[in-house]
This record gives sequence, structure tokens and C-alpha cells, in this order.
Amino acid sequence: MTAISKTKITAGRSAPLPLIVVQRASGTPVFRQIYQALRQSILTGQLVPGSRLPPSRALADELRVARTTVVLAYEHLEAEGYVAGRGSAGTFVAVLPLPARRLPAKPTKSPRKPAPLTQDEMEHAPLQPAPVPFRIGEPALDEFPLRLWTRLHTQAARSSARTLLGYGDPAGYLPLRRAIAGYVGVSRGVSADTEQVILVRGAQQAMDLAARVLLHPGDKAWVEDPGYLANRNLVELAGATPVPVPVDADGLVVEAGIRAAPDARMACMAPSHHFPLGRTLSLTRRLALLDWAQRAGAWVVEDDFDSEFRYTGFPIASLQGLDTAGRVIYIGTFSKTLYPALRLGYLIPPPELVGRFLDARRAIDHLAPTLEQATLTEFIEGGHFTRHVRRMRELYRERQEILLEAAARELQGLLRVDAADTGMHALGWLLQRGSDDADVSRAARRQGIEAPPLSRYCLQAKLPPAILLGFAALRPRELQAGVRGLREVLRPLR
Repeated sequence: MTAISKTKITAGRSAPLPLIVVQRASGTPVFRQIYQALRQSILTGQLVPGSRLPPSRALADELRVARTTVVLAYEHLEAEGYVAGRGSAGTFVAVLPLPARRLPAKPTKSPRKPAPLTQDEMEHAPLQPAPVPFRIGEPALDEFPLRLWTRLHTQAARSSARTLLGYGDPAGYLPLRRAIAGYVGVSRGVSADTEQVILVRGAQQAMDLAARVLLHPGDKAWVEDPGYLANRNLVELAGATPVPVPVDADGLVVEAGIRAAPDARMACMAPSHHFPLGRTLSLTRRLALLDWAQRAGAWVVEDDFDSEFRYTGFPIASLQGLDTAGRVIYIGTFSKTLYPALRLGYLIPPPELVGRFLDARRAIDHLAPTLEQATLTEFIEGGHFTRHVRRMRELYRERQEILLEAAARELQGLLRVDAADTGMHALGWLLQRGSDDADVSRAARRQGIEAPPLSRYCLQAKLPPAILLGFAALRPRELQAGVRGLREVLRPLR
């Protein structure tokens, strides 16, 4: 029998908190159940701005859970901007209410409990020789569980015989779409049914589909400045005009976008981890962006390319999960979490757009690698994907720390490398007066180092010179050797 705890208590002098139901036999952690209940009541306006939440110890006693469980829920809410801690005064609601968001027709299920790996499967074989120092966007291929993947691939081939060798469904392999809907619902707060998930050949093809389906010649589309180059190119290929919108410490400056192009048809962005600056779109701006999109009849394309790798606090929930009007198209990819050659990504449009996206998908190509899709399905449903992402998050944290330590020791006075809160690259700011990051990048390439200049990603933005340093694919000795190589490149600047 499922053990359920219920409580209904009052937050200070404001409206009472909702009934919080804790299902102890659920696959969802208890702290996340508490977080979800409070988050929903804030978004629907049941908890008004300024409402004080009960002390963590009092709520823990009411729910009969450990105090640390409630503290985790509060910290998660604070990390995403829903509440603000004020020391001994307590924790207070910090956002404006929204109408209740649409819930998926069927609740998403938590992934099955991971199966233990054998010793043989824990041995990781490298997929490539030594990687290029600081190339961005490359995961740790030396740590990919290749033997496990090969075993699952073989099992899929044997069990399915010829059924996976045809063209398949234009939307992709149904079991994989179901697994993705469950995964993003639990891990990213995305609200979606299986029918909304459309498989594509990576995030770039997803963006191409969005531009083809939603933009017309002469339309305007916001793009982050600085921002991902492919988004600008695909907007232009669709006959539309990219409108650069600046990015500051709180992410995309929505007010600047409205001033520049209030009638834009689309906004292309990465709210959970901006490329290349690494900023996170604040909750206030998320709400402002969604409000503009609803009023303007515009679409927001959310590129969630590597937000699983967050090193400080909790992963930030998706923008799509806040959308109450069906204006967000969510894009995800396995190129960063698994390996680029897999060429599998997905997009999740609002239900009313699914048919249009599928028509465009059929017109472009057939998603052929069904056997790889079946393998990935087993990888996710067996719990191996969640385990791999968790392991890579810790590995990348360690590799970034090695980069920071080596840069502080070897590049003092030449380059300041800032720690990244999320993702697979860090920014190195050139410290010599008059430095040109494009010149430094070219000099580094002559030494076998790939460190693209920040200026490459700018349209109108004027930023200090910097280079991008990918660290995820590099082992400790390779990171240290790469830093020494940069020192030889930068020394003449002194």
C-alpha cells in the first residue's frame, strides 16, 4: 500500500498553502514532490508575492519528513527564483502569479531503477585518439560506456530482426519518444505527451525545422547577441531577418528585444545555459518573454543543449514548463550527453503544431537509424542514461577545476579563466591591453589548439576580448598541456 502524508498549513499571515501530498512509494523523490506542489501554487497565484513559507523544521514536522528534505525543496525553489531567503526572517515568495499551466494528458513516469553494471561494462574504451585541446562542444568520449552500448545495440538487433531496418515512423521510434517524454518531464520540468516528441538529427535540424515551419520571408526573429551562429544562419535561410538582442547577467534583455522588434515572429534562445557566455535567463525575464510571446503571437524556440551539466545548485527547469499559452518549442539533443556521431535530437512543439512539424519532417528526410534509436531506448529505460549523465557531471566538474588551477598557475597576468556554472566550456578573458581575441585564436590554432574567439559570436555586442576553452573532452594531462601551449601563444603579447 502506498504511504501518503498530507498537510495543509498557513504561510504567515497570507493565504494558506495548498494541500501537500507526499507519496512515499512514488518514484519521485520526496523533496521534489514538495518543490512541485509549492511551485504550482506560486505559478497559479495561490501563494502571492511576499507570502512567507513556513520554517523548514515546521513543514518537516507536519509532513513527517526529514528537515533536510524540506531544505532541499526550498533551495531548489530559490535557485529558480520562485522564493527568496531573508535570513532569520524566513523564506518568501518572490514572483508574480501566472494562470495554471496545462498539465499533460497522462502523467509522466519516472525512469526505471538503474540496473547494476557488470565489471566488464564499467570498463570504458576510448572512441578517438587524444582530442584537440579546448575544442568546444565535445563530450568525454574516452569515458563513454562503449561496451555497454555495443551490448545493447546487439541485443536490439537480435530481438527486433528486420523490423528496425525500414524507414520507420517519420516522428521517430515510438518507444524512444515515450522514454524521452518521461525523461524531460522528470529532469527538465517539460510538459509533453509522447505524441509531441519528434526525433531529428540533432538540435541544428530541429532549429531548421522550426525556422521552416514558423517563419516566412520578411519576418523578424530575435537572436541572442552574442549567440549561437547556426541560429542566425537558419533564420536567414528561411528568408527572415535576425534581430540581435543583447545578453547581460540575467540573460536575454527582453525589454531590448521588444524595443528593437516588438512584432518579431520568433525568439531563438538557450534560457538555461546561454551560449557562449553561460548566463541563465532569470525568472522575471522568463515571465516577461512568455508574456510578450503570447501578446505578439510569437514563438519561442528553447535550445536546451547541455543544461544537464550544472555544477552549482540545482538544474534550472525548462522555460517550456512555464508556458501556459503553447508558444514554446523545446529542443534537446544527445550529442553533448552521449556522443556527437549519434546524430539524434528531438523537438517538442505545442500539440497544435505537431502536424505541421511532421509534414515538414517528412519533406526533408526519413529518420533512418532506427536501430540506434532502439539502443538508446534501452539505454534510457535501463537507467544507464541517468547514471551516465550524473557521472559525467562530476567528471566535468573535476576537469574544469583542473583547468582553473592550471590557468591560475601558468597564465597569471595573461588570461583569466572564469568558472562555468553549467556546460562544457569556460571563458578565458585576455588581460593584455589591446589584445585581439581573433588574432590570439589564429595563433593558438597554429599550435594545434582550438580556442574560438568570443568576438566570432557577436553581431552588435561590444565585449572584452576572450576565448572559449572546452574542457569536457580533455583528461588532466591534456588540460595541463593545453594550458602550457596557451602560455606559449600568449607570452609574446606581454
